[in-house]
Amino acid sequence: MSDEPSIELTHPSGGREAKERVYRWLLFGCAALTVGVTFSILATLAWDTVTFFGFEEVDIFGFLTGMEWNSRRGEFGVVPLVSATLTVTVVSALVAIPIGTAAAIYLSEYASPEMRSVLKPALEILAGIPTVVYGYLALIYLTPMLRDVGVPLRSLNLLSASVMVGIMIIPMVSSLSEDAMNAVPDELRQAGYGLGATKFEVSTGIVVPAAVSGIFSSYILALSRAIGETMIVVMAGGMQARLLDPTNPFETLASSGQTMTAAMVHAVTSDATGGSAEYYSMFAIGLTLFAMTFAMNLLSNLVAARYEEQYR
Repeated sequence: MSDEPSIELTHPSGGREAKERVYRWLLFGCAALTVGVTFSILATLAWDTVTFFGFEEVDIFGFLTGMEWNSRRGEFGVVPLVSATLTVTVVSALVAIPIGTAAAIYLSEYASPEMRSVLKPALEILAGIPTVVYGYLALIYLTPMLRDVGVPLRSLNLLSASVMVGIMIIPMVSSLSEDAMNAVPDELRQAGYGLGATKFEVSTGIVVPAAVSGIFSSYILALSRAIGETMIVVMAGGMQARLLDPTNPFETLASSGQTMTAAMVHAVTSDATGGSAEYYSMFAIGLTLFAMTFAMNLLSNLVAARYEEQYR
């Protein structure tokens, strides 16, 4: 017979059970509230978008395929706005993804604890800077600086706006990517070192592939943030809607353009009446933007699930 004392499991008292039920329903209410807010926003956008397509001068096919956007003249082709938005997103990705990933690798694999405790908070300060400040810096400092080195830019241009949006989303890429790299088991690193790999080979050949799901998710979330950016593109990119020429990318970037968010700001701040097609156009743009970001986040979840299963 063992002399070890037996452990008797008891059910919580009635008071504790009631308290747990309250906590459970309170937390469920918070979760349901977030879902309800999302669906409410979607329903509002959809309802007002239907109203927008009810005007005689508007039709769905013309909205999705039209090459001209001039709400004052009744031209509601969203393609120029989408092209400017995608241009800003792609250029900002070219800025943020390499720099953010390299910073994440350094913070995760190379930096000492003391250096990481200084660099990571300093990097994340960028995320707390108001976007209107970024727009001011792009307009007042970045554009003249690029002109001084020989880049022919107009006062309002997509290049400065895109670069500044890329700088703004660097903290999101670096922070989330570093968290994903830190979650990689140390046994994988030690196995690489045991086979004679250098720190760079372990970082790029073992840690990054093992954390690719989290790294890719950080890219998608950062680009979703770039697509929805407003103040930087309004202040530095301009408000002139035009179809961008893919065969001449430099001219496209050197000139102004109107993104989807900038068009929504214009619809709100213009003298358009509340019941006009120009006013309701911002809801159609908003629903289109919602669909784009939803598709990107869905892609992120699918890729994350695919590679989490691979490296589990």
